[in-house]
Amino acid sequence: MASEFGTLLRQLRRQAGMTQEQLSERSSVGVRTIRRLETGDPTDPRLGTVKLLAEALDISPAERRKLLSEAGEEEPEEPAEPRPRDALSDAADELARVVGGRWQREEEQRRIHDPFPLPVRWQPVSALLTDHDDNIGRVPAGAAAVPLNLTGSLDEIDGTYRRIPSQRLVVLGRAGSGKTVLTLRFVLDYLRTRAAGEPVPVIFSLGSWDPRASTLRDWLAAQLLRDYPGLAKRAPGGSTLAAALVDGGHILPVLDGFDELAAGLHGHALESLNATTLPLLLTSRPAEYTDAIAATDVLTGAAGIELIDLTPADLANYLPRTTRRDAGGGTVWDPVLAELRDGRAADLAAVLTTPLMVVLARTVYSDTPGQDPAVLLDSARFPDREALEDHLLGSFVPTVYRQRPGTTEPWEADRAQRWLGYLAQHLDRLETRDLAWWQLGHSLSRSSRILTVVLVASVATAVADWVFFLPVNMVNFGVGFGLRAALIDGLLVGPVVGLGFGLVYGLMVVVGGTVFEPSRMRVRLFGRGDRGSGLTRRFLIRTGAGMLGGFVVGLGYGPVTVLARLLMFGFPGELGWVVEAAGINMITTGLIFGLAAGPVFGLAAVVEAPLDLNAVTSPAGLVAANRATVIRQLLLLVPLLVVAIMVAGWVVVGLLQGVLGELIWTPSGGLLIGAVGGLGAGFAYAFAFTAWGQWVILARIWLPLTGKLPWAMLAFLEDAYQRGVLRQAGAVYQFRHARLQDHLSRAFAG
Repeated sequence: MASEFGTLLRQLRRQAGMTQEQLSERSSVGVRTIRRLETGDPTDPRLGTVKLLAEALDISPAERRKLLSEAGEEEPEEPAEPRPRDALSDAADELARVVGGRWQREEEQRRIHDPFPLPVRWQPVSALLTDHDDNIGRVPAGAAAVPLNLTGSLDEIDGTYRRIPSQRLVVLGRAGSGKTVLTLRFVLDYLRTRAAGEPVPVIFSLGSWDPRASTLRDWLAAQLLRDYPGLAKRAPGGSTLAAALVDGGHILPVLDGFDELAAGLHGHALESLNATTLPLLLTSRPAEYTDAIAATDVLTGAAGIELIDLTPADLANYLPRTTRRDAGGGTVWDPVLAELRDGRAADLAAVLTTPLMVVLARTVYSDTPGQDPAVLLDSARFPDREALEDHLLGSFVPTVYRQRPGTTEPWEADRAQRWLGYLAQHLDRLETRDLAWWQLGHSLSRSSRILTVVLVASVATAVADWVFFLPVNMVNFGVGFGLRAALIDGLLVGPVVGLGFGLVYGLMVVVGGTVFEPSRMRVRLFGRGDRGSGLTRRFLIRTGAGMLGGFVVGLGYGPVTVLARLLMFGFPGELGWVVEAAGINMITTGLIFGLAAGPVFGLAAVVEAPLDLNAVTSPAGLVAANRATVIRQLLLLVPLLVVAIMVAGWVVVGLLQGVLGELIWTPSGGLLIGAVGGLGAGFAYAFAFTAWGQWVILARIWLPLTGKLPWAMLAFLEDAYQRGVLRQAGAVYQFRHARLQDHLSRAFAG
């Protein structure tokens, strides 16, 4: 059957004129999965995968039924009645497709099925940690709920959840017990069986939530916007699609990591969860959840399960299949498994009861030729459980960065470990598990960030000044004097503009607490479409910021032009004239630059439209999308600023002519000032006030210059993800496990 399915899939792909790579991009199914399916391996293609491929191939209903039939599934030829559709239902279905594709790729990346998933089993938690059975069963007053069977294993999590009438489930488990893998499997299985109208399960990492600052619904909507920028489109009623989906019950929150909330917030979080009626699945370590319940109350309507330890039999079934057999048919794990079976390695047996430690042991010893796991039995070297766990955690990064024979590794293990340690400590300072590329610059002090913005804006403006004024001055005054005049002008104007941008940046960051997040928009000059919610607010904010920034820069630019003239042509001997000229120039250029920059930066909001929902599928994709947006903004802003400065200069000089004395504003002079202001201010804005610009000057230049991070930062993060050190969680990275992050942070500090 599998061979017939693979043959049919290959035939339909070629019929559609697609390569395997093109089909992968359109369906969100990994290339490796498509290749295995077409060659007959695996023999049990998942229904969700087959449906994604069928939709991407855009085949006829008959061909779709045939493809599903070859996969061992049936689909009715026609629905009995067409279902009513609305914008939110369509958005939910599209989100379900994107979520399914994203987490299916993530499951493949984590090698969960290599060679098969480790057993994750559970049992009911103590009744003291759950609500009354009648509340869980949602039975009317006076009736009694039927007790639920809450035992099961990983492939039954969807069914277990669906048996709970309240649709609220708490999953408890100690560190490394498999909670995160369970949430991933739950999402994929739920989507596979999701019926029309059912909510879309979405994983949210709870560690970044402050329940005192935002309600659960508001935070969920904000996280959706971060991870799925296309949901910034306007929904019926004026809110974003993200907020409308949450408020309309189209989202099933899978809240991973209740224990990772900041200290003191667990009780507030539980109270906030109880203030909603949202269905949800919540994971936590037992201690933090138990303490929160003791301080507040149980989670209303929630049933509870607790993950149980792996057994020696689980290890005996799994570990030998992760490595090659020797000449005698055995494996390097046989001596270790014999000790565990006979009860002579109690500490090691206790360590290998969680999937995390088993996977680390597999990586260090099964996946590394020449490594003998028998060293784990050395009680002198590893006197207790903590020593064994530290060894496995400490060996993981050097193992995955080891030099393979005949290959050239792009990163040395020691340097990679130091950089990863710096990133881990950066996350500790932010009290989060989310490694967001746009927050990497926050590892620097505010003063360092402001100084960097001043330097970059100064250089950008000085270079723009030299580009335009140098040839003009050389033509007008000769090579020698023209060169001297241009250098003086650039060296004076650049720092003044840089200080102006630094002042505005400092006010926004220090006083306003602004965080420059990735844009969820793209620049769209032509065509109609949803421009997203809050357009008026964005226009007014950007117009105000542009006017303030332009006015501040103009205040500094005016006196500098007088100073530059004095240095080039000498002091006239009349101090009063100098002061008067500086004051007039200050007022005039402040008004010109402010009036020019305000409308132009406000216009940038008008020509934006939300990204497509499936346009960004990874952190690297979000970097690329934001880079494209900033470049298009520059292509729009620079020429508009040139024209706006010329026009504003003509208007302001005309209005103030005679009031402030005789003012001069020639077309050629206005063009030169506009060109310098447009180019310099455009690039300074891009680097100072966009997430991508901050990423470039701080994470790609400043931090590598100081040796704290590599130059090819994005390549390093992607490589760490491919090696399994990091994982993707929407638009951000996370370390493979919180314990690995904590270990790397301690090692870096030590």
